[in-house]
Amino acid sequence: MSTVIHNIAIDCADPYRLAQFWSAVLDRPLVDAEPGDPELSLPLTDSQNLYFQAVPEPKNGKNRLHVCLCPDRPRDEEVERLLALGATLSEDHRRSDGSGWAVLLDIEGNEFCVLRSAAERHA
Repeated sequence: MSTVIHNIAIDCADPYRLAQFWSAVLDRPLVDAEPGDPELSLPLTDSQNLYFQAVPEPKNGKNRLHVCLCPDRPRDEEVERLLALGATLSEDHRRSDGSGWAVLLDIEGNEFCVLRSAAERHA
């Protein structure tokens, strides 16, 4: 027997708006979601979801858990795409040799990283 992750829960002020952002980031459709929904899920696989739930308190401090994205395009192109979607660059750990990562904030201030693509790592 084993245990699997079903949901990765994200507390937020506006679940619909934040789920729309992550839907665009991950190029996954947002299904059965309406503005004002207090909770909703963005399917990642048949059995795993990003789960967004409204909470009254604002985000305080650094996340204790965050996602690291591995794009199918060059890392720097993905960073630019995500910035255009509304993300904010928080910390830039990219190095001149092409290694490293970028820490971004989603539209509610949650940290996430953008790593090099598989092609960049194998080059």
